[in-house]
Amino acid sequence: MVSPLQIYRLTHGDQVKQAPDLNLDPSQYTVQPTTLIGDALDWLQSRPDPPDCLVVDEQVWQEALRPALQELNLVLPVVVLVSDPEAIARPVPQSDEYRGPVVHHSLEALPQVECAIQAAIQAFLRHSDSRQAASTAAPADQSSPLAASLSKQQHQLTEKLKARLGYLGVYYKRNPSQFLRHLSREDRQALLDQLKSDYRKIVLAYFASNVKLNLNQLIDDFVDQAFMSDISVAQIVEIHMELMDTFSKQLKLEGRSEEILLDYRLTLIDVIAHLCEMYRRSIPREP
Repeated sequence: MVSPLQIYRLTHGDQVKQAPDLNLDPSQYTVQPTTLIGDALDWLQSRPDPPDCLVVDEQVWQEALRPALQELNLVLPVVVLVSDPEAIARPVPQSDEYRGPVVHHSLEALPQVECAIQAAIQAFLRHSDSRQAASTAAPADQSSPLAASLSKQQHQLTEKLKARLGYLGVYYKRNPSQFLRHLSREDRQALLDQLKSDYRKIVLAYFASNVKLNLNQLIDDFVDQAFMSDISVAQIVEIHMELMDTFSKQLKLEGRSEEILLDYRLTLIDVIAHLCEMYRRSIPREP
């Protein structure tokens, strides 16, 4: 069973009493209201494990938390609650002050804060992939034992998030810029051509008794590509029908019966079932 994500709601002084409840699903999130009575640097260093995501007021972020994260060279998913009513899960470009993922979210839209948390975690998981490359440009004074320890904690958080999220981790790794509908015309056609070629291999191998293991891998690879590209079931059906039409024409030229093509409905059902299960298990539930 997937463990709830640990969300820390940070405020200053006695403001924790006035801080509105995040109202997150307790089966998915554990919210820890925390008052930063002392220094944010001390608070971060006292954590045995890094939080899964921080939700902070703008003042706390600007005056305490951001400088502390910068000093520790620590990157965590952060949601900053702002007064701008139009800031709904809005990613903020990285800056010299903090190079980690930051998402702004309006206080007026607090019931939708889960969207902001998901966006921050998604950005963090992507960021962690390139963290090793970025670390080569870090200043020499970041090579202290403390920095190394915090770097290890960040890696542990990445792995912990992936383990807790399970299939959701795959969902968060998707890059919308690589979705089929967002590609250029040339890239879209190249992706479709690749999917058609891969699906043709699946069809040709589906009833071959000596390639079962390879067939499973072919289906998994095809479904992964379709999922990461946000391909719909309707598009998979279209690819199948286009291929069957090509086979039909070839069989007619050879004077052979087309009835064999009916068997390949099983191929289509198998692939669609895999893709639907991928979407079912990975798409986050609505708040």
